[in-house]
Amino acid sequence: MRRIFNTDNYPSTKGRPYSQAIIANGFLFVSGSSPRNPKTGIKPTTLREQTLQALTNIKALLEDAGTSIDNVVKATVYLKDLKDYEAMNEVYATFFKEGQPARTCIAVSDLPGGNLFEIEVIAVLSE
Repeated sequence: MRRIFNTDNYPSTKGRPYSQAIIANGFLFVSGSSPRNPKTGIKPTTLREQTLQALTNIKALLEDAGTSIDNVVKATVYLKDLKDYEAMNEVYATFFKEGQPARTCIAVSDLPGGNLFEIEVIAVLSE
């Protein structure tokens, strides 16, 4: 059994062929987070700011779904430029302090909207 999960505290997927998140078998599968502020639509320009905004979006969606950043078991990070790896890690580490999830970091040739950073996660739902 699966169900779609959406919240106003995450960038809208309206008109796009995917969901913000799917709940299935005790897990929350979160689509890649845009670094746009879901309230204002503004996207920061620097890698650090984009990482902060995207992770803030992820944290809000997780909490709205009844779980938390501490329950993330897998993260996949997409970077436009691997030169930003250390800067991204500095911001990332402020969200995932202990018991960090398994993670993959991939350099890509481009991201939607000219973004420098995107992240998707899988979290265990709180019981």
